[in-house]
Amino acid sequence: MTTVPRRPRRLTVAQATRGRSVAANATIVAAAFVASRVLGMLREILIARQFGTSPSYDAYVAAFRIPDLLFLVVMSGAFGAAFIPVFGGFLSRGEEARAWRLASAVLTYTLVALAAMTVLVLILAGPLMRWIVAPGLEPPQQELATNLTRLLLLSPLFLGLGAAAKGMLEAQDLFTLPAIAPILYNLGIIFGAVALAPQMGVYGLAVGVIAGALGHAGLQFVELIRRGMRFRPSLSRRTEGLREVARLMAPRLIGQAAFQVNFIVMTNFASRLGESRVSSMNYAYQLFMLPHGVLALSLSTVIFPTMARQFELRELGQLKHTLGRALGSLLFLTLPAAVGLFAFRVSIIQVLFQFGSFSAESTQLVAVALAYFALGLAAFAVVEAVTRAFYAMHDTTTPVVAAIVTIVANIALSWLLAPRLGHGGLALSISITTTIEMLILLAVLYRRIGGLGWTLLISVARTALASSIMGVVGLWLAGPLTQVTDPSHGRSFTMLAAFAVTLAATGAVYLTAAYYLRAPELQQVLTRVSARLPGFRR
Repeated sequence: MTTVPRRPRRLTVAQATRGRSVAANATIVAAAFVASRVLGMLREILIARQFGTSPSYDAYVAAFRIPDLLFLVVMSGAFGAAFIPVFGGFLSRGEEARAWRLASAVLTYTLVALAAMTVLVLILAGPLMRWIVAPGLEPPQQELATNLTRLLLLSPLFLGLGAAAKGMLEAQDLFTLPAIAPILYNLGIIFGAVALAPQMGVYGLAVGVIAGALGHAGLQFVELIRRGMRFRPSLSRRTEGLREVARLMAPRLIGQAAFQVNFIVMTNFASRLGESRVSSMNYAYQLFMLPHGVLALSLSTVIFPTMARQFELRELGQLKHTLGRALGSLLFLTLPAAVGLFAFRVSIIQVLFQFGSFSAESTQLVAVALAYFALGLAAFAVVEAVTRAFYAMHDTTTPVVAAIVTIVANIALSWLLAPRLGHGGLALSISITTTIEMLILLAVLYRRIGGLGWTLLISVARTALASSIMGVVGLWLAGPLTQVTDPSHGRSFTMLAAFAVTLAATGAVYLTAAYYLRAPELQQVLTRVSARLPGFRR
């Protein structure tokens, strides 16, 4: 497609937003992420109540793997880190017409590729499910998963269009709508769970997914159209910037595929471990993604365009400063979140999920996986941010190499750990291999631009010590809290109050420890508060 701006002057409105601080953008994105994740958790609660860890939900989870792979590889790969630096470079130089011609050409090529791959998967869905994705499912569940896979192939198309719009908006430092769009996606699935699933079963959930994906794309494209843009198909290979996007995109596609391949590996092994393992891994991963999405994804999304511009201007010192501050803030929030997930995992699952079709046995299955996922939360956050730094520097090869190492290690560790630890071993494998990926990326980054400074290391050490103190208190309180939050005793306000107070008290322990250890992230917050509130005393 060739995109022609109807009012070229209106395209520069985003330039006014570039003066907005990273912190302000991060706040907007984080708020939308919180809303989206809260709705996402409500979605999981409603699904858990309806399906629990049943065989049909195992099939539903398995059915997502191939459509998710198509979306992540084709659309997210093209309109993520490969597209934004080139597109944003045109915009930063005031070359709006070239920027939008490039956007249209990339969108056209990726849609054609997606259509071709969709047809291929429609034909091969059965063999893919039986031999690769979930060979351990019983034949009725495999047939159900195959049918759901074919239906869910509509979602990569709509989510892909949403990813395209997201890339165009974020390249202009317009983060609000891309952050809000996932809310509509979750609302669609919630509608499917509440209104359709009681009559249609998991097919109702699939219809909700498609409706939500359509809303996800529509909201963002309405904003692009409102800004005076229109699109025309274009397969011209001479479009300026297209070769650079293709060069950046090739390794990016491999990296995105690697990420999803890890989950296909996890589903493959989990399906062989018995009924309910696939769905319990999915519930645990969704709980794990709540803090990861709110913290790591929101901040990494915001710092990426900033680092890309700093690299274009050869301001490597500023890029290191941006990344260092982001990592310090991420770990200050992520380490205690990981400790909380680990310590209070059973109570969290009891309060959120254990009712309806979700049994006490389901709680224990999910808790095992969540414990091991929590061990890798900090590594996931660091990988998210550091990978964006490499992409900002137009280096997509290093993350791909690290991702390939991760895949090989994950397959080997899953094979070794699953017989000994069951599905918990699969979650542990993901955490260990993500930590390996983090270490590889940090080592290469150090060789590329040097260290991020002793200040960051000291800050992380203080955060780790404060989190350890919190962990001791949390583990001491976790046992009694599990008894209080056990739904077999009945649900009451007292149960919820005890849960909330315990989590708040444990968080207060962390903040108190961080205060006395003089964690710089907390000191910065207190300094800002004292500056805005004259009566405030530290």
